[in-house]
Amino acid sequence: MSDDYNRAPEEVHERAESNPDPWARGVAVLVSFLAAALALTGIAEKSSQNEYLSAHIAVSDDWSFYQAKNQRMAIRNAEVSILQSLPNAADPEIQKRVQAAQEYVAHAKDDPKSNDGLKQLAARAAARETERQEALERYHHYELASGALELSIVLASVSVVIRIRPLTMGAGVLGLVAALGAIVTRFGLF
Repeated sequence: MSDDYNRAPEEVHERAESNPDPWARGVAVLVSFLAAALALTGIAEKSSQNEYLSAHIAVSDDWSFYQAKNQRMAIRNAEVSILQSLPNAADPEIQKRVQAAQEYVAHAKDDPKSNDGLKQLAARAAARETERQEALERYHHYELASGALELSIVLASVSVVIRIRPLTMGAGVLGLVAALGAIVTRFGLF
């Protein structure tokens, strides 16, 4: 009896080598493909997150610059009002300062030459807000695809342990849909 007991591990090993389970190997291959898709999706997810953060910082900078320029314009408009209300407002030196302040305000509102007037800053900030929103949406799509790929890996692994083949097929379908979703997101089709 002890000979049979000692021989059991060897016999199990021999049987495993002589009659490998092709289904379990197929599941292993499926899991490796799903893991590769998950890794690529994770890279794309982080890239989209970085794009979002970069765009968010750029939008914040543009609107801060807009606000600072708007405040300088308000100061210059107040300067014009004060200078024009002085008793000696007709003095050429005062008129020169009024004209300089008014020119500053005009350039600050719209300056296509330097591309940093309020009009240009607002347009640039709005464009970057759109970029930021698109990056955020891509990030969320990749996040969903990553979660679905993780779930499909778990389902495929469990299907080997509990030996339920439809669970493997479900894991494969879920993984395929998630991978296709990531691909569609990558090429901007979604």
